[in-house]
Amino acid sequence: MTWARSFLNLISHTWFLSIIQDEFMTGKIDLNSTAKLLEKLQVPFDFTHVKHVFKKLIDKRKERTINIEDFRAIYRTIVHRPEFQELFHAYSPDRKILPDTQLIEFLRKEQFETEACEITALEIILKYEPIEEVRKRRQMSFEGFIRYMSSEDSSIFKNEHRTVYQDMNHALCDYFISSSHNTYLTSDQLIGSSDLWGYISALLKGCRCLEIDCWDGSNNEPVVYHGYTLTSKIPFRSVIHVIDKYAFVASDYPVILSLENHCNPKQQEVMADCLETILGDKLLTSTIGDTEVTQLPSPEELKFKILIKNKKVGTIEEGIIRRNLDSHGETGEISEFENTFNEDETDEKYPLYPQSDSLKRKSGCRYSSPPRKKAKMRETNVALPLSDLVIYTKSEKFVSFEHSLANQNCYENNSIGELRAQKLVKYSAKEFVGHTSRFITRIYPKGTRTNSSNYNPQEFWNVGCQMVALNFQTPGVQMELQNGKFLDNGGCGYILKPEFLRNHNSTFTPHNVGRYSKPMSLSITLISGHQLPPSNLSKTNKADPLVQIEIYGVPEDQMKKRSSVIKSNALSPRWDETFSFTVQVPELALIRFCLEDEISLVSNEFVGQYTLPLLSLSKGYRNIPLLSKDGANLKPASLFVHVWYY
Repeated sequence: MTWARSFLNLISHTWFLSIIQDEFMTGKIDLNSTAKLLEKLQVPFDFTHVKHVFKKLIDKRKERTINIEDFRAIYRTIVHRPEFQELFHAYSPDRKILPDTQLIEFLRKEQFETEACEITALEIILKYEPIEEVRKRRQMSFEGFIRYMSSEDSSIFKNEHRTVYQDMNHALCDYFISSSHNTYLTSDQLIGSSDLWGYISALLKGCRCLEIDCWDGSNNEPVVYHGYTLTSKIPFRSVIHVIDKYAFVASDYPVILSLENHCNPKQQEVMADCLETILGDKLLTSTIGDTEVTQLPSPEELKFKILIKNKKVGTIEEGIIRRNLDSHGETGEISEFENTFNEDETDEKYPLYPQSDSLKRKSGCRYSSPPRKKAKMRETNVALPLSDLVIYTKSEKFVSFEHSLANQNCYENNSIGELRAQKLVKYSAKEFVGHTSRFITRIYPKGTRTNSSNYNPQEFWNVGCQMVALNFQTPGVQMELQNGKFLDNGGCGYILKPEFLRNHNSTFTPHNVGRYSKPMSLSITLISGHQLPPSNLSKTNKADPLVQIEIYGVPEDQMKKRSSVIKSNALSPRWDETFSFTVQVPELALIRFCLEDEISLVSNEFVGQYTLPLLSLSKGYRNIPLLSKDGANLKPASLFVHVWYY
């Protein structure tokens, strides 16, 4: 054993020297060469931390360069994490090498990977072991173990959830659908710029429902902008070109274009022509199978298709018949109820547009369905060529749950403003769940959110709303929840709703989960942090980090727990603190890890976060990547935890 250990020491030493020795031909190297050498060793590092460790070494000697032994010390400080060493030593018989049999045992016992076998171990060794001699022996050195434990394969997010794994053959209304509000805006709702980047960015994030506000433009060319405001305008035609190019880059599943249509019939015809000529075969223009629609098709059946969500004249069958005739220049009239509810239920979309006095009047009632007195009918003209492009996503004015149940077809869907939706969640949650089990429902922000702020999407997912539309351009907790939820199922933008939100006879409500509760006991040990971003107040690499662990879900499951503060350590803070949670409805829950820097006794500064569905948590020892406010990866910054649940 002693001989074998000496041999392995020699191999490790030889491997390390073979990579670095050329750089030390002249004796010593400076800071920049140190960074280049770490890159050569394929070690992710934060330059601020390397600079600090380097500076500590040279300050003692008043030099600006280091020798080979100094470099080894820097490498060990940055790379050889004691928490990894403790784990490695527990399974390595000689504390130097992990044979494949011991790696399998580690995967099964500690990582709960019960299927782990010789092939699994070999794949990991071939992928992560940097020393060829060790690799050939089907073994893993501490160098390989570090690389494996820091990799995506040891991430807290379940590997099998990185690809589409859910059944994609349910009806479209059985899925949560990643949805964007006013997709064309890149900042606020009043004077911000409209930009094609809004569409590109949303599609690349896996967004599947985009909003297009269409208005009459000059030269008979429709434009996209936020009406009655000073936001800039972009040609509708350009928007469709961009959607054509990027629609299926991040996901194969259908894209829904939600048209907020304010154009005259002539320009609506131009819109229809743009959609048909630019999108070509991608545009869904007829039903899949039977023209009499009794159930929505599935995302699988609609792969690589773009659907139009707009008002529609008549039935789907009538539209398909009309498409075979020449309907250019023809319009149809749609009659619908005007809003006659509370002032916050008026057209939330355009709060600055003058409303009539009757629409401003307060009724102050608590209701399960809105009052119907004084309901006025409004006539809208829709160009038939545009109307006939609407197949499975016909926009229908929401009146009440009772009205929808009695009158609505499965292919008709509603948009409900945030404030009205909140009241319906509060007073009619059971009916809301019944409604969303049958009909696609879109929620949009109130018009007074002129700074493009967002509401909390969780309360609407809790009642099964499929399209909970957010301002993608605005960072914050709300978008972090959105991005975290839709990490699931391969980031394809469609997530199968739990059975109790799909079942027409469900009695589930978020406020009283009753028999739908499947409690999950969760234990998270926050072990350490690694190369965390230094504080904005620090001149070196220091910070005072703390971690908040937050659960978002049904009201009963909402909770937040906070670690202690580790003073003056951003490189390798160590907590070793355990937090326990009991979650009643894990199917709807998200977990958010938020790293903060304590800058005073009363104030913390956001550093990074990571949010994911509770059911996407991997058990065992796991690394947590950290994302900035705008969603950028803060690599190599990470947290290290142990996760266990039953």
